[in-house]
Amino acid sequence: MPEFIPLQFTPLSEEEQLRRANAFYKQCAMRRTVRQFAPHPVSRELLMTLLRTAGTAPSGANRQPWQFVVVTDQETKRKIRIAAEKEEKESYEERMPEQWLKDLEVLGTDWHKEFLEQAPALIVVFAVNYDLEDGKVHKNYYVKESVGIAVGFFLAAVHHAGLVSLTHTPSPMNFLQKILHRPENERPYMLIPVGYPAADAVVPAIGRKRTDEYILWHREP
Repeated sequence: MPEFIPLQFTPLSEEEQLRRANAFYKQCAMRRTVRQFAPHPVSRELLMTLLRTAGTAPSGANRQPWQFVVVTDQETKRKIRIAAEKEEKESYEERMPEQWLKDLEVLGTDWHKEFLEQAPALIVVFAVNYDLEDGKVHKNYYVKESVGIAVGFFLAAVHHAGLVSLTHTPSPMNFLQKILHRPENERPYMLIPVGYPAADAVVPAIGRKRTDEYILWHREP
């Protein structure tokens, strides 16, 4: 029989719930993707705390199918940038359909990825498809969904701590597995530069969908 322990839960008044919800929303509404980083380092202690937050995410059968590799040395960041730019150049020039390129125009991006060297830390997220336990394969469940939730927790924690980040997914990303010497059961999921914004950092003048465009209160016909 599984072991259960009492839930640690502190009831809040509706007023306090709304206060916290509004404060968190207002903070998250200020989050922006940043591609220009200052050289200021981020402490190991702070990064560890942010990653511990990511590790609190729910996962399929509680398998926690993720690995977060922290890269701070300049040589490895340089290798990652060179490999990523090679894939991105081919994508922008050969792989991406016209509509995709048109959609990216408002962001002002191209295949150059200087931020991969500028950011003091790169968090490379790997999805773990299975674990080896006692020499046997133990499958993980809902891996992509679970890792996606953990990444969401991490991004919120980064912003809450007063740092900036961006989500980078060069395609394909197999070079990350090779550069970082990761095992066969892991697959690159996302590359997240983390740090402080450059003094002259700018972001594209874009907005978010209105709530009536993505929130629907269902009613039975």
